[in-house]
Amino acid sequence: MRNSLQLLVVSAVALSLGLAGCGNKQATNETPATNAPTGKPVDATTSGSITGTIKIDGTPPKMKIINMAAEPGCAKERAGQPAMTEDVVPGEDGTLQNVVVYLKGDFSQYAFTAPTTPVTIDQKGCQYHPHVLALMTDQPLQVINSDPVTHNIHPNPKDNREWNQSQPPGAPPFEQDFARQEIAIPVKCNIHPWMKMYIAVFANPYFEVTGKDGSFAIKNVPPGTYTVTAWHERYGVIEQSVTIQPKESKSVTLTYKANAS
Repeated sequence: MRNSLQLLVVSAVALSLGLAGCGNKQATNETPATNAPTGKPVDATTSGSITGTIKIDGTPPKMKIINMAAEPGCAKERAGQPAMTEDVVPGEDGTLQNVVVYLKGDFSQYAFTAPTTPVTIDQKGCQYHPHVLALMTDQPLQVINSDPVTHNIHPNPKDNREWNQSQPPGAPPFEQDFARQEIAIPVKCNIHPWMKMYIAVFANPYFEVTGKDGSFAIKNVPPGTYTVTAWHERYGVIEQSVTIQPKESKSVTLTYKANAS
């Protein structure tokens, strides 16, 4: 009986250690956000800025009309104003919209706190708005459905937690966030296959998405040498090295080739 009791005790201890090991593995998979504020703030008295424009050289492909006939509610919403594809959206004077521009460099000595104000995705006219969105790790992402039909938003990340949430018409907005930097996460709607967008997640605030004029402005940049990087869903990545002295502002232009895809 004594031997049996000892065997039971040993088994219980082994089981508890095994469960603890599983718990540790699970915790490892849920690594804290990369932008935990452990450094110093950027000195605004010496910081500079980088502005510029993203351009496209050549004739870009024409935007195409999206056929929404399979969803009568969507087709009705777009009556008189057909939805267009947004994988390449050129602007005036050869500029390019929906390009994520960000800085590569060593920011390890600085602390960055994610904004508490959420960025917003609106499902309106059976498309995602905006088509390309950027935010910081742990910053709230608010999802809205302004349509009279059910949608869902389904990010497919490689380094973050995957989620897939439906949203019927009239449902309240919901919020999600991303714990790790990732550029960029494709997003789809499982109900309406033409609905697509991208989300870029950063561990620092040095990023922007170009608008209709193809411009960007990255401010409060500490002195140093950085790689200005542009990401586009079709044309990929182009880069340019820039050195910023204290209180210096620089302007750069990065250009994609229209026939590169």
